[in-house]
Amino acid sequence: MSTITTRNPATGETIETYPLMSEQEAVSRLEAAHAAFLDWRRLSHAERAPYLTKIAEVLRAHTDELAELMTRETGKLLRDGKLEVEICAAIFEYTAQHGPDVLADEERTHGRNGSRGVVTYQPLGVIYSIQPWNFPLYQPVRVLAANLMAGNACVLKHATICTGSGLRLRELCIEAGLPEDLFQVILIDHDTSDRLIEHPHVRGVTLTGSDGAGRHVGSVASKALKKTVLELGSNDAYMVLEDADIETAVKYSVMGRLYNNGETCVSAKRFIVADKVHDSFVAAFVEQMKAIRMGDPMDDDVQLGPLSSDDQFETVKEQVETSVAKGAKVLCGGAAPEGTGAYYPATVLAEVAPGMPAYDDEIFGPVASVIRAKDDEDAMRLANDSRYGLGGGIFCTDEDHALKLARDHFDTGMVRINSFGAADPNMPFGGVKDSGYGREHGGFGMKEFVNTKAIFLP
Repeated sequence: MSTITTRNPATGETIETYPLMSEQEAVSRLEAAHAAFLDWRRLSHAERAPYLTKIAEVLRAHTDELAELMTRETGKLLRDGKLEVEICAAIFEYTAQHGPDVLADEERTHGRNGSRGVVTYQPLGVIYSIQPWNFPLYQPVRVLAANLMAGNACVLKHATICTGSGLRLRELCIEAGLPEDLFQVILIDHDTSDRLIEHPHVRGVTLTGSDGAGRHVGSVASKALKKTVLELGSNDAYMVLEDADIETAVKYSVMGRLYNNGETCVSAKRFIVADKVHDSFVAAFVEQMKAIRMGDPMDDDVQLGPLSSDDQFETVKEQVETSVAKGAKVLCGGAAPEGTGAYYPATVLAEVAPGMPAYDDEIFGPVASVIRAKDDEDAMRLANDSRYGLGGGIFCTDEDHALKLARDHFDTGMVRINSFGAADPNMPFGGVKDSGYGREHGGFGMKEFVNTKAIFLP
C-alpha cells in the first residue's frame, strides 16, 4: 500500500487519495515537532492557554464543514458530528481554563526539619498519538489539548479512513496560531509506525483502539521503555435492576446502543436485566429498536447511519451470524437491507451466553445483547463477567444503592446511573482490565505525560 484512499460508507464513492509518507519524511516531521517543543516548553502554562482558547474558537467557526467531512468519511450522523466539534471546543477551553492550576508547582516539605520541597510537572517532548476513526476530531483532540497545555508536542497517526479529518484539524490549529511544527499529522503504515515509536524523540505513546492493537503498541513501546496510555475496547454492561424505571431504562438503552451508529467504545452493549423486569424491558426495548429510522446520515430525520466501512460491516455481520449459530435469538434486525452503503440495522439479540461474540467480545455496531439475570446480585456478577472494564451503567430508582454498586462492585473505569453519555471534560475517562490503562480528561490527562519532578531545598 503506497496510498490511502478514503471512501464514503453511505455511497461507496471515493473521497480522496493520499500518498503514504516514507519513513524518512515521517522522521523529519517528528524532528520538526521536537524542535518546536524546545521553544514551546519555555512558555508558562498561562501563556499556552490562549492558543487553546483560540483553537476552540476556530473549530466552532468551522463546525458545519468539519461535521460534513466526518460524515462523509465515517458515516456518522451529521448532527453527531456537529456535537463532536462542540465537545472538542469545550475540551480546549476546559484545558485552557484549568491547566495552569492543575499543572502548577506544588509546595511540599521533606526531612525531619520540614525543609522546603517543590513538585513540578515538566513536559517530556513529543507524544506519539495513534487514533481510531469513530470520532475523527475528538480522539486526537483529547490527546492534543492536554499535551499542548503540559508543554509537549504531538505527532498524530490517524486511522486511514478519516485521513482528511486529521489533516484538516492540523490546518485549523495552525490557522488559530499554533506553531506550525508543534502538531504534526503523518500518513504511514504500521511497520513505519512501530519504528517511529523507538525513535529517541518520542517520549510517550498513546493509543485508542482495540485490545489487540493495544497489546501490540504497548509491547513495542515497552521494549523501547516508552510510557503508554491505552484506551481500548469494551463490551460495557448496563444493568436493569428489579426496581428500575423501565421507561428511563429503555430510553437510555436505545440511546446508549445507537449513539454514533453503535461505534463507540464506551457505549451500552450488554443489557443485563433482572428476571423480575426482564419481559417488560425487552418488549419495550425491542419495540423502540424496531422503529429506528436508518438512512442517509446527512438527513436530520435519520436516527442510524451506515457503519464506517465495508470491512466494519462484514465484521459486525459475522459476529451476529456466529452468535446466532451458537444459540442467540434475533428479536429484531439481524439482516442488512439490500442496496448501496454499509448499513446494518438496529439489532437485539436474546439468549446470549458465554462463547458467543455477542457475550465475550465488542460488537462495534448497533447490536444489543440481552442477558437475563436471576436477581440484582446475579446482574452485578454478569456485568463483571468480562475481560473488559471501560464503562457501564445501572438503572435503579434507589440512587444510594446504585452508587454503592458503582463505587464498590462495578469493575470498570466509568459508571453511568440512570443515564447515558460518552465523555465529559471534567470527569476522568479510561478503563481497567483489557480496556487499557491511564486516564484522560478531568485534569488527569494533563499529568499522564509529564516529568513529575521532585526538587529538595535545604
